[in-house]
Amino acid sequence: MRSTIRKVTTMWLTVGKPLQRLNQRYGLTCTAVCVRQLHSSATQFTDSSYDGLYPGHIHTTPVQKALLAVGSGVAALQNPYRHDMVAVLGETTGHFALINLRDRMRNDPEGYAILTERPRIRLSTLDLNNMATLPDGSFGREYLRFLEDNHVTPDSRADVKFVDNEELAYVMQRYREVHDLLHTLLGMPTNMLGEVAVKWFEAAQTGLPMCTLGAVLGPLRLNARRLQSLFTSLGPWALKNGQQSRCVLSIFYERRWEQSVEDLRQELNIEPPPVTLSATKKGST
Repeated sequence: MRSTIRKVTTMWLTVGKPLQRLNQRYGLTCTAVCVRQLHSSATQFTDSSYDGLYPGHIHTTPVQKALLAVGSGVAALQNPYRHDMVAVLGETTGHFALINLRDRMRNDPEGYAILTERPRIRLSTLDLNNMATLPDGSFGREYLRFLEDNHVTPDSRADVKFVDNEELAYVMQRYREVHDLLHTLLGMPTNMLGEVAVKWFEAAQTGLPMCTLGAVLGPLRLNARRLQSLFTSLGPWALKNGQQSRCVLSIFYERRWEQSVEDLRQELNIEPPPVTLSATKKGST
């Protein structure tokens, strides 16, 4: 077993270096194509044939979606913290996964309420002062601690633009806005290892191609020690829990702040993480 893990780790390190060099060489070109496509689409369809599915919606043809997917995918590989490119990749490749997630939410009473009420997770909708008074171990207090320790904000999540269905657009928006809540539930920081572990969970849970791509390519940016941790403990744990847990989009987290993280994990059938990771610098691999 240990010999197999060493071989897999070596393979990822060997494959990763030339891929990163290739991406550094051609990544800027693909990013430029993606950005030009974004601007041309926005101008063309906002000024002429905008169909008003929801505020900010930009209708795109299948060819345009393909160009956006390729360009944003390369840009996201070059810099996984380019949330704008990750967002475009998710929107242009996730149609069938979003339908499945929407149906799962419709079949869950709490998920159905979310689809009906359309809550948003933004600084303007959160009572951070109240969260700060909650006891340690409560979901709200630990979420606030996550935001503070990792220097992140829920307002960094971009609005959906390229999903050509209003309800599916909200499902994507909800997924995007609960991402940091998943970090809190899973006990994962925002360093590269923590992000990859969350992506493995999300890939198994949501089926979104963006998550699968992140789960496959994310390890290329990890060093040997962290690769071993991913393949021996965090990865199998994330995949198992992503498959067995209740749909994480069907939880009205805004009504769960006072609930303990431990109780919420048990309710969702999520096991505690096998190792504890501390919040570290994002660039650390």
